[in-house]
Order: sequence, then C-alpha cells, then structure tokens
Amino acid sequence: MNAQGAQAGQGEHSGQDAAAAAAPAGTRLDPWFTSYADRAHGMRASEVRSLFAVANRPEVVSLAGGMPNIDGLPLDFLAEMTAKLLRERGPRALQYGGGQGEEELREQIVEVMRYDHIHAHPDDIVVTTGSQQALDLVTEIFINPGDVVVAEAPSYVGALGVFRAYQADVVHVPMDDDGLVPAELDRTLTELKRAGRTVKFLYTVPNFHNPAGVTLTLERRPEIVEICRRHHVLILEDNPYGLLGFDADPLPALKSFDADGVVYLGSFSKTFAPGYRVGWALAPHAVREKLVLASESAILSPTMMGQLSIATYLSTYDWYGQVKQYRSMYRERRDAMLGALAEFLPEASWTVPEGGFYTWVTLPAGLDAQAMLPRAVTNLVAYVSGTAFYADGQGRDHVRLSFCYPTPERIREGVRRLATVVHAESELVSMFGTATHHDRIGDSVEFPSPDQV
Repeated sequence: MNAQGAQAGQGEHSGQDAAAAAAPAGTRLDPWFTSYADRAHGMRASEVRSLFAVANRPEVVSLAGGMPNIDGLPLDFLAEMTAKLLRERGPRALQYGGGQGEEELREQIVEVMRYDHIHAHPDDIVVTTGSQQALDLVTEIFINPGDVVVAEAPSYVGALGVFRAYQADVVHVPMDDDGLVPAELDRTLTELKRAGRTVKFLYTVPNFHNPAGVTLTLERRPEIVEICRRHHVLILEDNPYGLLGFDADPLPALKSFDADGVVYLGSFSKTFAPGYRVGWALAPHAVREKLVLASESAILSPTMMGQLSIATYLSTYDWYGQVKQYRSMYRERRDAMLGALAEFLPEASWTVPEGGFYTWVTLPAGLDAQAMLPRAVTNLVAYVSGTAFYADGQGRDHVRLSFCYPTPERIREGVRRLATVVHAESELVSMFGTATHHDRIGDSVEFPSPDQV
C-alpha cells in the first residue's frame, strides 16, 4: 500500500473509532439501552406476570382477574347485528373515523349516563380505546414530572401504572367502609399545599371500588366535590362498575354535583364486552379539546367497528335488561364468595360489596400476601396481592379476590384452596415469626398483566 493509501486507511479507521466512541453504548442484550427516554428505564413487567401465565391453566381457580363473565351475552343477536352492520354500513365501519368519536355513539352515551344522574351533551364526550386510554390521556395533558396525583388507598393498579409512567408522585388518602374519607382528603390537600406541592387531580373510583369493593356514600359525595373545589383540584372520576349494583340503581355521580370540576370516565368493558375496547371521557369544554388532540396524536381515531357495533346494540337491544341479568349473576357469585370466606377463612376479614367484581380481604396477622402468592398458585388458586394497589409499598396484609368470572362452585373451591394455604402460612408464622423484609424498587413503574386488572 502506498503512503497515500495508508493515510486514507488510517483516516477511515480514525473516523470509525470516533463514531464508535460517540455512539451510545448499549448492552449485550439491548444495543439501544442507553437511547431510551428516562421514563422507560423505570418500566418493568409485573413481578407476578409469569405466575398468572400459570394461573390461567384450567386446573387453577383464578380469583385474580377482573374479567367480566360474558357468557350471558346474546351472541346470536350480536352475530346477526354484526353481519347486518357489515352488509349495510361496511365501508363506514371499516374506515377511519373522527378523533372525538362518532356522534351516533356519543348520543347513546349521553343516555347511558342519565342512570348516573348526569345531564351531558354529546359534544363534551371523547370516545376512547377503553377507559384505560382515557386515564392515559387525562394524565398526559395534566401531569408534569413531580406533580402530585391524590388517590384512594388502595387504588386501581392500572391507574397507578399510568401515573407513575408520567412521573407523577401518588399520595394516598385513606378509605373506610363508606369510601374515601372527606376529612382525610381535606387534611392531605392542605398539607400538600403548605409543602408547596402541585396537586393536579384526585383520582377516585366511587362505585364498587377496585380493589376495595366499597362505595362512596351519598352523603360524602357533595362533600368530596366541595373539598376539591375549595382546593382548586380537578376530580378524575372513574366509573366502570356503576351500573352493576346488586340491589339498586347508581348513586349520583360526582360529575352530577360539579360539571366543570370533574372529568368522568366510563366504559363498556364491564357492562357489555371488553373485546370492543370502547370507553369515553366526559370533560369540560377546554379539557375536551385537549383530550381530542392527544387522542388523535396517539391513535388517530378510535375503532369505528367497535363504536358502530356498540351504538347499534344500545339502540336495538334491551341493553339495560341485559345489565340487570348481570347484576343477578354477580350477586349470586358475590354471595358464594362471602359464604365461602365465612366457612373456610373466618379468621380473616373482608369488605361486603354491594356491586361490582371484588372483595378486599385482610389476612390474619403476620402473613405476607405477596410472598404467599407463589405457594397459592402451586396449590392451584390465584389472587392479586394488595401490594399491587399502592404506590408506596403498603398492602402486604391484603388480597383482592374477584368473584366475577368463576362459577359459584369454582369460587367456593378456590376459597377452600386459599384457606389451606393461609392456614399453612399461619402455622409457619406461629413457629418462626415474621422475618420477611422487602425493599421497594425505587421509582420503577410496574405494569400489570391484564389478568390482574
């Protein structure tokens, strides 16, 4: 090689070396590790995700997931309805739609919300991909890193994941058998203001709470609204279960007490079918506009097929009669759950839900629900540890049990198996004491499996 070629070769190698030095170093498993946004480094799968892959086997009684039982749906009617929809409106149903959602469906949603004593206009509704996307959109447009979201203790695991993903600090407020405690909310908001913290909204599930199973009383509802109005804190009201009361129609929504101070989230996943993935947000005008823009940026438009299918179902079928059938079915399963707990696990305590899908069980002293879960799955029963429902590591003495999906016979067998595990754990605690210590994992964001939601 001549001198000129050697110099060119050296220059080429020098350029490659410089480029390699300038390029961010990844890892052997992920060459893009150092390229992620800071928030992505805190993301991790739920530590029980692999367990629930096992828990889905048919021999395991899962008292974990919040899957509605859709066996009672009129499948023949839905099949004919869908075929007719495709024949007559196929080009529309299979095309893009508007970012706010179809007016036809929004008008139907207005009628659905009348059962919650809400009088709304279709223009203030944004159709979303389930209420989970609505949660994400509201958080996106309001939360800066370090802002505070006030939430019930415990709180819905899917919401906590969203809040932490946007780097919000979650501050819990206690609940009791009557729901969120107003005096504790007022005290918490006052202390946060004195500390100079920025509180963006209160997140609450007032009806048949997930996971606690309790309902905010009628007397407390205007009080909660007034406290938030006084502190200038928006309320994010999440109401997927409101129509599923066992013995009565819904109490007035928080939105009905303050149209401008509440963003209301609804969903068809629990009262119809989750596979359509259709929910909505009802928001004040200015908030509505930002939600539409954020939704268009994320997904362009919600599913047209899902929207038109649900609009057709609501307008042509006795959908509220179907909801009443669900109420009866879930009441029977609730009774099976509570009866089995009283028979097999009387040393524990639990909430008595008046609707919805869940009961919140306090374990005997000294037991750790998170540590016990692998042994429960080994004994062919699954639940969700209470730790999933707190942002600050609480909840090891609680489990959430779901009664919506298994049959009453399976519920009874599942509780019997769970009691066997609890009794064995209690014997170990009695002999050796409680020595289990768990450290929190920094600011990591745990995303639940769909089986836990």
